[in-house]
Amino acid sequence: MKRYLIQTFGCQMNMHDSRRIEEVLGAHGYSATDEAELADLILVNTCSVREKAEHKLMSLLGTLRPLKDARPGVLLAVAGCVAQQEGERLLRKAPYVDVVIGPDNIPELPSLVRAAEGGAPPAVRTVFDMDTPSFLHATPRGLGREVTAFVTVMKGCDERCTYCVVPHTRGPERYRAAGDIVDEVARLVDGGVREVTLLGQTVNSWYEPGEGQRSRLEASRSAFPALLRRIAREVPGLARLRYTSPHPRHLTDALVAAHAELDVLPRHVHLPAQSGSDAVLRRMSRRYTATEYLDRVGRLRGACPGLTLSTDLIVGFPGETDADFEATLALVRSAGFVSAFCFMYSPRPNTPALVFGDDVPDEVKQARLARLFEVTEAQQAAHLASLVGSEQEVLVERRSAGRDASPAHARFTGRSGRHELVHFDAAPGLDPIGQLVRVTITEAYGHSLGAQARDLEGQAAGFVARSAPARPRPVRLPVVTGGSA
Repeated sequence: MKRYLIQTFGCQMNMHDSRRIEEVLGAHGYSATDEAELADLILVNTCSVREKAEHKLMSLLGTLRPLKDARPGVLLAVAGCVAQQEGERLLRKAPYVDVVIGPDNIPELPSLVRAAEGGAPPAVRTVFDMDTPSFLHATPRGLGREVTAFVTVMKGCDERCTYCVVPHTRGPERYRAAGDIVDEVARLVDGGVREVTLLGQTVNSWYEPGEGQRSRLEASRSAFPALLRRIAREVPGLARLRYTSPHPRHLTDALVAAHAELDVLPRHVHLPAQSGSDAVLRRMSRRYTATEYLDRVGRLRGACPGLTLSTDLIVGFPGETDADFEATLALVRSAGFVSAFCFMYSPRPNTPALVFGDDVPDEVKQARLARLFEVTEAQQAAHLASLVGSEQEVLVERRSAGRDASPAHARFTGRSGRHELVHFDAAPGLDPIGQLVRVTITEAYGHSLGAQARDLEGQAAGFVARSAPARPRPVRLPVVTGGSA
């Protein structure tokens, strides 16, 4: 049996694509390995949103070249956004690569690999599926093997933020039918998955394909919240339903109401802000102001008390002044983010921001990034410390490798309803993976929490019953798209 190894850099969409690649290769007789020396196919799946990811790719390919020279039969493939962005140019940079494949061409991977095994020249497939968009279906790994899973609801992006390469590497927006989405979630839950995250570049702009001539914004005002309600109604065995990444301008009243009314939606939202300066937001083409962002956040928190927020932020965007950066810090404090992904701006190919020039010196970017980290990490530390002594419900995801508290206990890791990472100990013989466990928070770490399970032995009585919740066959109801936002 041939073996493959996948190395993934990037966002949740890249992680999702790697899972689909695993399934496609598995269906064609490949098995996974963690050792490059044993692999017949080594595939690197990487994003191009940040320049650093591209550098990682080229560095990794350089380290793999001696392996390929020593074992001429091993194949090297590159997938993901860099593959889509670079295409034939990637082969000129690394002529020892055998296959370059874009996100929409994953189903073609086995045939391209077979051709390369037969001596075919390096191949590039980076064609968007515009005429008949397709979405690879997730396959459950089996009870107890996969607690969380991603389900794609849309791909591509029409927002055209000036700094972002995604419209070039993922194409325009294409939407998946609601029935297909619900069915995939149901299959995953039947296979033991407890939490599903809906994926899309601007996930809350989703609407039912063929909805008619309404504008995307008009349709998505109620369509995405209706999709959440439909999943909650038709897949009652699902413990938690998340989504990422939403765009602030699609955070409508209907979506706010869904958070207030659906228990399956956790009390946490990742809502990219990118900047707190209106001038910078205009140059980014984000199409909202800092005041509008905070107003939407306020409505969401008013409807769902205790909800936490995380975000994405860019420093050093072209033309960013000290005052602009201070405005970003002010937004961070006002919004009260409990965590943030912070980046220095880097010019990306085929993006409108290239016309602005990269005029903020690197040392200024680095200083601003360090200060931004100070503020966001202080807020995260304060939030985590405030939870000590509280009771939380944790969805247990895995056993913590190398973190056994003592020979008499095993350490497990999961996430609270608000997405905090929580570690706790369990006695030998108890396996709470995939279960919702009640814990008391005992300690705040740098980016996570320590806890003590409350009567874990008593809770264990229901573990088996909850591991594969019964689900009635869904009754197909129409998606309600009316209502105001």
